[in-house]
Amino acid sequence: MPISADPSSQLANCVAYEAEIPGGLPQELRPDVAANLTLMNARTDLDAQPGSITPEHRLARIATQLRAGQKVEPITVRELLGWFDAQRRGSFICFVIRSVLKEADLTTNPDFVIPYIDNPIEFELASSTRSGRQGSPNEEAVGVPGGDAKPREEIGPSPAVAVDPTYRIGRLRWANITPTSVSPNHTLREAITIMLANDFSQLPVMVGEREVKGVVSWSSIGSRLALGIQCAEVRECMEPAHVISADTSLFDASTEIVNNQHVLIRDTTNKISGIVTTSDLGSEFRQLTEPFLLLGDVENHVRGIIHRGSFTSEQLRSCCDPCDASRVVNGVFDLNFGDYRRLLEKKELWTQLGLTIYRSIFINNLDKVREIRNDVMHFDPDGITESDLDALRKFVGFLQRWQPTLRNVSNG
Repeated sequence: MPISADPSSQLANCVAYEAEIPGGLPQELRPDVAANLTLMNARTDLDAQPGSITPEHRLARIATQLRAGQKVEPITVRELLGWFDAQRRGSFICFVIRSVLKEADLTTNPDFVIPYIDNPIEFELASSTRSGRQGSPNEEAVGVPGGDAKPREEIGPSPAVAVDPTYRIGRLRWANITPTSVSPNHTLREAITIMLANDFSQLPVMVGEREVKGVVSWSSIGSRLALGIQCAEVRECMEPAHVISADTSLFDASTEIVNNQHVLIRDTTNKISGIVTTSDLGSEFRQLTEPFLLLGDVENHVRGIIHRGSFTSEQLRSCCDPCDASRVVNGVFDLNFGDYRRLLEKKELWTQLGLTIYRSIFINNLDKVREIRNDVMHFDPDGITESDLDALRKFVGFLQRWQPTLRNVSNG
């Protein structure tokens, strides 16, 4: 079922695909489907220009090559996303990619949501994968006695390769950058020069890309100097290395990193794919947690602004989603982001707040934050974009600068 150039047909296709997903399309995605399909339609119009190629055409061509027994070169997850004009693996774009892959009778190995974004994935024929794991021909047939009906299919990774929800150390950028290393026979002077030139705290000592002999670090060098031990070669000044699998969970790995200041990462091919240090871990945790902290700041500020309006429970309930009439709302803490917008959009309620800023600009910025919040709460493996993070920082900065003014008005 290719994605049609007609937006209404695109929506119908997605609804049809949704019916094949156990539990359906996540509720929080439904309001954004039409808007996203409109953007996709604009992309499709551009792709229709001479000389362009759509992701549907690319994947159909790959399937044809695989059926003919031809080799198809792996691509990175980032390249696959680029075919769909996307930068990250958000819930909606993953839904669309799975739909197009399914129509082309393709899967990826590993599933494209699992690895680091710049790691390679390979295409495989989905029908070959399914036939390799099917039991009795009649086992999954639906609707026709004797099992002649088409087996039920789902959009998503193969049941044989279930998506792992755990955040693995192998997803970090630094776990996928081959580390600079030295051999045991390198002179210590060479190792020190490399560390100074690159601002490294340690260097892996390796023979080839798989065999780890140890690590030379400022700590290992300093301890030997303090003991009066003279070292000419790296082998005389190294300490044991700490190596973990790329499949190790980030939380388990963090304990190793904190205790040892570093870990070397071994990938599925047994190669050392990267090194993660305490500094890298700190940067990663900031990247993972900063959006949540900024969104918490926004919500607390907005609740404070709404609280100053002294709205009645009836006024607050009037701003809730009419489809959720059973909700109990006794105060501002019972509202959600959508409720905040509906409240602030009502001119009479905005006036009751006594604010002097331009209402439509504030609401547009708040709505942008709501969209970013939806992405953050989907916990996709790539996090939010730098532009979205910058938008959050700017809006929090605006609210913080505005706060003294609100206090002064309240005191007056």
